[in-house]
Amino acid sequence: MTESLEPDRLTAWRAYIEASQRLFTHLEEDLRVASELSFADYHVLVLLSEAPGQRLRMGELASRLVFSPSRLTYQISSMQKRGLVAKEACPADRRGSEAVLTATGLLTLREAAPHHLASVRNRLMDDLDDTEVACLTRIFERLGRRLRAERDASTLTSDSQGV
Repeated sequence: MTESLEPDRLTAWRAYIEASQRLFTHLEEDLRVASELSFADYHVLVLLSEAPGQRLRMGELASRLVFSPSRLTYQISSMQKRGLVAKEACPADRRGSEAVLTATGLLTLREAAPHHLASVRNRLMDDLDDTEVACLTRIFERLGRRLRAERDASTLTSDSQGV
């Protein structure tokens, strides 16, 4: 049996979902205009830029993106055609492969990042009303508290095991 949400919580979640969808649509459009990148492209480039040697095994990349293997294969193939990434054999696993950030991909990311950050700031200010901002603020504050508590609990557990 599922629990139903209280009316005010349900209203808050609807507002969050609607605001998120509207915001995502506008941010995606802004990113495409500024750099011809989709959010998926941008996310792949960011993850590769932060990875050691600017390369990640395909399985690791898929898990970080929450992509199915077939969706990731399509995404990487599309990005390869534009020269943003390369796909190479994985030295650690002969059967596996890695996505590698190319110089073009890094340059594209560097050019897109400031436009994307400006778009996020502008869209958050322009597209959300006060009620939506308050709703998002409450949700992210709760999420932040939960994540900090989980991090602190895991730190305590790992510290006690290391002693």
